[in-house]
Amino acid sequence: MTEPVYQTDALIAEDIDAYLEQHQNKSMLRFITCGSVDDGKSTLIGRLLYDSKMIFEDQLASLEADSKRVGTQGQEIDFALLVDGLAAEREQGITIDVAYRFFATEKRKFIVADCPGHEQYTRNMVTGASTADLACILIDARKGVLVQTKRHSFLCHQLGIKNLVLAVNKMDLIGYDQAKFDAIVADYEEFAKSIGIESFTAIPISGLAGDNITASSDNTRWYDGPTLVDHLEAVEVRSAANLAKPFRMPVQWVNRPNLDFRGFSGLISTGSVKPGDTLRSLPSGKTSKVKSIVTMSGDLDEAIAGQSITITLEDEIDCSRGDVLAAADNPPEVADQFESTIVWMDDEALVVGRAYWLKLGTQTVSVTIAEPKYEIDVNTMDHLAAQTLHLNQIGVCEITTDKRIVFDPYDENRALGGFILIDKISNRTVGAGMLHFSLRRSQNVHWQATDITRDHHAGMKNQTPRVLWFTGLSGSGKSTIANEVEKRLAIMNRHTFLLDGDNVRHGLNKDLGFTESDRIENIRRIGEVAKLMTDAGLIVLTAFISPFRADRQLVRDMIDAGEFIEIHVDTPLEVAEARDVKGLYKKAREGKLKNFTGIDSPYEAPEDPEIRVNTVEMSPEEAADYIIGKILPLK
Repeated sequence: MTEPVYQTDALIAEDIDAYLEQHQNKSMLRFITCGSVDDGKSTLIGRLLYDSKMIFEDQLASLEADSKRVGTQGQEIDFALLVDGLAAEREQGITIDVAYRFFATEKRKFIVADCPGHEQYTRNMVTGASTADLACILIDARKGVLVQTKRHSFLCHQLGIKNLVLAVNKMDLIGYDQAKFDAIVADYEEFAKSIGIESFTAIPISGLAGDNITASSDNTRWYDGPTLVDHLEAVEVRSAANLAKPFRMPVQWVNRPNLDFRGFSGLISTGSVKPGDTLRSLPSGKTSKVKSIVTMSGDLDEAIAGQSITITLEDEIDCSRGDVLAAADNPPEVADQFESTIVWMDDEALVVGRAYWLKLGTQTVSVTIAEPKYEIDVNTMDHLAAQTLHLNQIGVCEITTDKRIVFDPYDENRALGGFILIDKISNRTVGAGMLHFSLRRSQNVHWQATDITRDHHAGMKNQTPRVLWFTGLSGSGKSTIANEVEKRLAIMNRHTFLLDGDNVRHGLNKDLGFTESDRIENIRRIGEVAKLMTDAGLIVLTAFISPFRADRQLVRDMIDAGEFIEIHVDTPLEVAEARDVKGLYKKAREGKLKNFTGIDSPYEAPEDPEIRVNTVEMSPEEAADYIIGKILPLK
């Protein structure tokens, strides 16, 4: 093999313009390497960087020094050190984080993600695979198909990666034995068919020795297929496949620099568009024709998938950020209930029924997740019963958004089928998922408009609807104070209704217990009832422990802005327990009452409530007077 010639900084400075011009029009392939631990993923990527001359002289010197320090089994260079950037990775000899590297050949540019093989880093692997066009699944020729090989193959298939390369690595360590190679390929093919993988390309390689990486190896004369790089240069990238699909462009921004111009800016995810094409804006369903396609470089006669553009329309239609412009005769679906596959990525488990943010394309909505239909054991492919999802677990779940969203099934369009989940309190990304289809009941239920509006209801009562949400520990005095407030409002001739925690559990919520998921559902139902009552123009008072901030936030999000007033009845635990009017604390301390707030279940106090009353310092009557003073005027 010809030794690579490495570029000096001076040469790069001289040739930078020529280099950029040479590479700017090449297609880009994103791919990942994955497989079991020690299958040689990092070494393979290091070899690709080395052979494509993407290493500077100072990097090469540092690499040679590091290789001597860690020891390289008789080789001068340990290629894995080019990729294993974290100190912990080098010390343990494993990949932990996803490492992204760029290299290029004469025909194509590449971004490769080196994904960790350990099961505990499944979420890292999913992150790397989410944007990949191809997966290179490595197998140690000495070990054959392992559990982690199957796990990563399944994940790649679930994530919609159609192009798979089975790279049987370390062929040099088995004497380039064709029979062993064929046996591994046959074993993998049997597994691949069982999970729905229709095709893959098998290549015998040695990342360390360079066999069949950039050039065909004399050591495998029995193999007449492409080298790894030849295959990477020839495979179709998703951007090309996306051109044949119907036009889709999630709107990122409504561009309105002046009154004479109104355009809709975004990145085209699939298809193409020309002036004169009829587009449909979703979810509104309004249609109009394309007037012009505007870019920084001037107007275009046509725009295709992968381009960022601004579209102007001939008509003024309802369209804003989060909406989708699509081919009028082949639009995506609009729904609010779906079946999805979710990969849980947070240390804290999924809380069934809790509201999370769902971000899909440019759309962000509130979503609740039902108890998983099943968890997928990625080692055996078995479907297991599950009540929740923990870190790195994968499950099939039904989800419900608070409003209808525009989507395509993930298999057809990643941009409108793939989503992330965000915790509403911490803003952590806690999960990622794929929409499969909308539920039939979502299509059968429609909102019925009525002539008498909530404003009319409120006007008849001469008041602004409100929800006075009393929260605090059991025994804090919520119900007593809420009752006093309602009496004062009645004297003021206000129309009210008090929803009390115990009273509601006698009827509407009698089927719910006191587990975390039941408490969440209890509050969700109360929120829905309170919303209906505000639509009727009422001032609604609720007295519930409602221990979790996320669930109180869920209700706040249901209610119109400014109408939700959180009132923290702030009573220390020791004071509330000393009162123990219902004897519940005593039972909880004796272990006779499980999941009792303040004892073996947490209470998350409001961080910034609209009103806070301290029942140690105030009597219920004084607290009620204080609250009335805070909420005035009532119209």
